[in-house]
Amino acid sequence: MSALGAKTASVALSGGVDSVVLLHLLKDRPGVCAVHVHHGLSRNADAWAGFCRKLCKAWGVPLTVRKVKVRRTGKGLEAAARAARYAAFKKEKAQVIALAHHLDDQAETVLMNLLRGAGLRGASGMQPLSRLGGKQLARPLLDLSRKEILAYAESHGFDWVEDESNTDESLMRNFVRRRLGPLIETRFPQWKRSLARAARHFSRKDAGAQELLRHYLQGKGLRAPSEAQLVEMLKQLTSRGARTRVQHDGAAFRVYRGRILREPAPAAPFAGLQWKGERRLKIPALGGELRFKPGEGIAAQHLKNEFQVRLRSGGERLQVHPRRPRRTLKNLFQEAGVPPWARARLPLLYCGGELVWAPGLGVDVRFRGPGLAPEWISLRAA
Repeated sequence: MSALGAKTASVALSGGVDSVVLLHLLKDRPGVCAVHVHHGLSRNADAWAGFCRKLCKAWGVPLTVRKVKVRRTGKGLEAAARAARYAAFKKEKAQVIALAHHLDDQAETVLMNLLRGAGLRGASGMQPLSRLGGKQLARPLLDLSRKEILAYAESHGFDWVEDESNTDESLMRNFVRRRLGPLIETRFPQWKRSLARAARHFSRKDAGAQELLRHYLQGKGLRAPSEAQLVEMLKQLTSRGARTRVQHDGAAFRVYRGRILREPAPAAPFAGLQWKGERRLKIPALGGELRFKPGEGIAAQHLKNEFQVRLRSGGERLQVHPRRPRRTLKNLFQEAGVPPWARARLPLLYCGGELVWAPGLGVDVRFRGPGLAPEWISLRAA
């Protein structure tokens, strides 16, 4: 309970045994109040609100009952109800919303997230302290099991309400709680504590990843993000794959093969130009310059020809090894680890209609020999 400090707190009171116990533990703290969210999804919803009013009156705790409208979405009724509930919490004046999630809830959450294929963030489960807009969410009971909470309630002679939807096994959490959990327990009696402990390990790794991301952004000269922004950025970058595009402080970032890469700023149009043998050819529209150094590259006998610098148009092929066939730039760029979004703005060297060289891939074998070796130098921040 010390995590609450001296901040004002509002206990999320559903009327169930978990929230009743939490309210009892916190009711004597200065400034504690309670909030009951009336979802209107059950025929007993009015009775639950009435129970909460009676309990809070008996214990001398101010109560706010907030009626919400649950808008069903493609993510299911549970997710819609949770979204409505958290929107109601944001309206509370208290600095902290105290939630009655416990050890069993944590283990079930981690297991469900893993079954859904969640990444590091999902495997971390629920945090003892997290953010909800400008408020803090606190879960003081996260280390206590449902059995311990129930024993406490019974020893004090508490009354509480039972949500009939808790028996509906079409809901994922109820299926895990009523069917999957007991089955796992026959072989792994401590599975709940084991998963909760694993979640703490993953959480520490998640925090380390956040710190690395913060240093990465600062190293790029960008404004330091808030904790909430860091969490959301990391969540997107680690869970949505290569198509994810995250923006921060005017810059955009993507993930490719496990690396966070800064996306180049929008570039000016580029229609192509001629290379006339210069050792340096600046191309501001592409954010860099071509440099040519003596050595193995474009053979000297070909340098008397006219060369053009163009962008990809699709279907280009290059033969970079004499014992291998000509292959598409798409495949060659994939093998070289060039991000998809960067390929369209790389300068290609042509001689007539023949592709001679591509950055990061090399010179086509038909044009290769002692002469000048091209190199593309990007002058934009990576």
